[in-house]
Amino acid sequence: MSVTHDKVEKNIGLMAVLIAIVVSVGGIVEIVPLMYSASTTEPAEGLQPYSALALEGRDIYIREGCYGCHSQMIRTLRYETERYGPYSTAGESVWDHPFQWGSKRTGPDLARVGGRYSDEWHEVHLLDPRTLVPESNMPAYPWLAERLIKADKTASKLKAMKTLGVPYSEADIAGAQAAVEGKTEMQALIAYLQSLGRTQGQGNR
Repeated sequence: MSVTHDKVEKNIGLMAVLIAIVVSVGGIVEIVPLMYSASTTEPAEGLQPYSALALEGRDIYIREGCYGCHSQMIRTLRYETERYGPYSTAGESVWDHPFQWGSKRTGPDLARVGGRYSDEWHEVHLLDPRTLVPESNMPAYPWLAERLIKADKTASKLKAMKTLGVPYSEADIAGAQAAVEGKTEMQALIAYLQSLGRTQGQGNR
């Protein structure tokens, strides 16, 4: 063992600094090129911003911790694409702030769930999952059918997303409150779920 190596191993402070430098350099080399790559910064073909109702639903999805059991990222593996559909691309998530890729699958991946089931199916499933999937350990969400969206807050959410680069128009923002007025959280969450994965030749409704 060299004298220099011996000194580093015995000096915890110095070792911590050197580790931080190595990790930082590695992170820069890996991350910075992606920030300038069109494949990771350009929206996928056909990608549209979430509707006002779907955006509200996305907030409910996050609030209820759905990402803890459901991922939204299909890997480039055969058994994944055969079950869930085309693998996910970075361009599908460029307007997600924050993205909902997730890493745990207690429940199935939801990246391509949009349009796979009817609105009525989703409502029954959210009210009592075991009605449709007896072996499910997903909790029920009956309160979503009783709570109304706070419509006066929706326009400000679209404005915030616009500052982050989501291409909402002034008309979208102006009509946001009317679009969600009187809608329940259940309807909003279903609208969000139905929008997922609709860029694959269908567009994001």
